[in-house]
Amino acid sequence: MLGVGGKARAVSRARDTTRRCPYTLEQIQVGKVWVGVNTHRANALVGEALKRGAIEEVSGYASHRPEVSYGQQRSRIDWLLEDQNSPVCYLEVKSVTTSLEPGIGLFPDAISQRALKHLGELRDCVVQEGARSVLLFCVQRADVHVVHPADAIDPAYGRLLREVMREGVEVLAYGVEPTRTGLLWGPRIGVHCP
Repeated sequence: MLGVGGKARAVSRARDTTRRCPYTLEQIQVGKVWVGVNTHRANALVGEALKRGAIEEVSGYASHRPEVSYGQQRSRIDWLLEDQNSPVCYLEVKSVTTSLEPGIGLFPDAISQRALKHLGELRDCVVQEGARSVLLFCVQRADVHVVHPADAIDPAYGRLLREVMREGVEVLAYGVEPTRTGLLWGPRIGVHCP
């Protein structure tokens, strides 16, 4: 995650009174750009966008269920989309906060065995079940116009991402603009896996 020392930041008061820290870090300012750093916020934003039909590629599903167990390892998919006229759709959300070059967002920001596991399970849903699997990068900064796999940070993730894309996993990215009062759902942005 991005360092926060000396930077402007936005926090929210935690609803859970048993937490050690009464606040959650929501955003930090990097240069002139606000960056959403609460990765849990991405799933809620995607849920709102699904309800509004704002994600055209997966609109039309009658049911959007969050956190459903699936796969051989009984992981939880972020969203299970169902409709009697379409194959089931497994939708996994990943939050993109890192940008080391102007306009380019990177995922992951650290080596992530969990993210690798999710890619493998999305592929299994396509290959073994004939289901639809979608990986959606929720980019929580307005200065990113394309998402790349962070090969220099986690080369195994980049390799597996390219592999699962060839095997039928769909990959999308949508921008979210952090503002001083919250996050606004934005346009679709590119995903480039050179």
